Amino acid sequence: MMLWWAGLGPDSFLTWRADHWPATPWTAWSTAWVHPGAAQLIVNQLALGTLTGLVWWTRPGALSATAWLLAWPLAHTSLFFWPQIGYAVGLGPVLHAGFAAIACDLAIRADASGRSRQWGLALLAALTIKLGYEQGWSSPVVWDAANESSVVLAARLTGALMGAGLTLLLHAALRRR
Repeated sequence: MMLWWAGLGPDSFLTWRADHWPATPWTAWSTAWVHPGAAQLIVNQLALGTLTGLVWWTRPGALSATAWLLAWPLAHTSLFFWPQIGYAVGLGPVLHAGFAAIACDLAIRADASGRSRQWGLALLAALTIKLGYEQGWSSPVVWDAANESSVVLAARLTGALMGAGLTLLLHAALRRR
């Protein structure tokens, strides 16, 4: 919120930009804290609260936390698949990565009871339906007239894919050991 109150918007030095992010690598992390408007900030804070409650309830392990940490910058840097995306801001990709990491962790956790596996699969199904509805792969950027800002749906998609993929990869690596 303090960054938003400071007026750091999409033109900020904290914003991830497709054309020069290798020269400003910190933006792969910092762009999550830049929000163009109050509505997006409030929605992301509510989602962050929900994710925090989910973490408290499910108690994911270090693998999920590591996957989420790695997915954070990759959610933005993988936007090169869509050359029309010039920049991306907001916590949405990071939140989607977190939800996907926890859902995968619940679904495949070695000590998972049938109930936690069901919760994980239900969360994955809900996330898949949401992302399918948004269709970020074919409409990577949409205009939100109500908030007068662009929404990068592809970033939500890449966040979820990175969170899920890295969680599965880390669980597979642990099982091999």
